Amino acid sequence: MSLSAFALIVLAALIHASWNLLAKRAAQAGPVFVFAYTGVSCVTYFPWVLWIFLGDGISWSGAGIACILASGALHLAYSLCLQRGYQVADLSVVYPVARGTGPMLSTIGAFLLLGESPSITGVAGLLAIVVGILLISTQGQLSRFADPAALVGVRWGATTGTAIAGYTVVDAYGVKMLGIHPVVLDWCANVVRMLMLLPWLMAHRREAMASMRGHWGLAIAVGVLSPLSYILVLQALRAGAPLSLAAPAREMSMMAGALMGALILKEAVGIWRLVGCLVMICGVALLAQ
Repeated sequence: MSLSAFALIVLAALIHASWNLLAKRAAQAGPVFVFAYTGVSCVTYFPWVLWIFLGDGISWSGAGIACILASGALHLAYSLCLQRGYQVADLSVVYPVARGTGPMLSTIGAFLLLGESPSITGVAGLLAIVVGILLISTQGQLSRFADPAALVGVRWGATTGTAIAGYTVVDAYGVKMLGIHPVVLDWCANVVRMLMLLPWLMAHRREAMASMRGHWGLAIAVGVLSPLSYILVLQALRAGAPLSLAAPAREMSMMAGALMGALILKEAVGIWRLVGCLVMICGVALLAQ
């Protein structure tokens, strides 16, 4: 992976941790918050999409449209699971587990679907991520697996991570194989996400507006930052970064997310969650070999 591509991914990781902190603060708004910040994203990045259309043109194909629809559905599943996870559990649990499960599954997907070759260090990295998830979820006490309440955040984090793996593989295919511009792919997927949420919003208009009180500023910030963090990753992929390296490298944000949970949200992170994050970061480093 080139230095410029790696720099893009590091910047994306820091931006990603920041907007997740903001999303956690608006967790109780639920799906309507997802709709609101997605709408902000569509408006904010439309001039960029228009510039690409006028300058380079946009070619459409059946495969490209299918890729955009799949991406939109998977991103919606990711957003809703993430918001629900933040409603019922700590950022310092949901975020690292989601960001660890995502690269683990997307790396496996890259091996199986995109023809990228596994290695001994890659397999060791995947195992380290699993160990890190165990440490974060149990805080060093394996007996906590018998406590359903202790695993709520892990379940939602893992479900979110599965959606991350899905859209990462689909979007990488769209960018690398179909030649779809990263900004166009992300913007079109956001439009799909809004259209899929619209029927629910129309049926719950009153409750939706009430739940957004005090959260509009957060929606604007997340709407601007969320696509930017992902577009930077897609741009790195477009520049030639292998998915099996790019996907795990961006998960350096998990440590930032855990620290933000402790320092800003005053969550009881504990030594074992931090150790778990470090183990997962070691797994990321192994995957990047």
